Amino acid sequence: MGIDIHALVEGRDLILGGVTIPHTVGLSGHSDGDALTHAIVDALLGAAGMGDIGGRFPSSDEAYKDADSMTFLSAIAPELSGAGWSVQNVDATIIAQRPALSPFANEMKANIAQALEIDPSRINVKATTSDRLGIAGREEGIAAFAVALLEK
Repeated sequence: MGIDIHALVEGRDLILGGVTIPHTVGLSGHSDGDALTHAIVDALLGAAGMGDIGGRFPSSDEAYKDADSMTFLSAIAPELSGAGWSVQNVDATIIAQRPALSPFANEMKANIAQALEIDPSRINVKATTSDRLGIAGREEGIAAFAVALLEK
């Protein structure tokens, strides 16, 4: 399981699942702030017992400043395979009050599947609001949760 949350800030693009989504604000972060991709990376690394995103791509490393988070996903795919793991599926949920994210879900799925070199049918991306409750509901941030099933 992987979880990530980033604050919404002015002057940044909103990027989720490698898709730039039209919005007035974007996600903060050392990299591009792609909370969905970060949650998926953590879910995959966790399922394989291979640490977490912070250990692999630390925010203290300037090499990852403003980095495209899809490169993180692409980088761990061969590591998982090399360790004998096969990604069976990934299921993810994004929590955001605005903007509507469902229209971008298929593009996110395609990007994630391409980075992992698996069929898009093994990826599921959903979006929900928090009915104006909490950080997402107050439009202060966006959260993402992901689970991954691997097979040795």
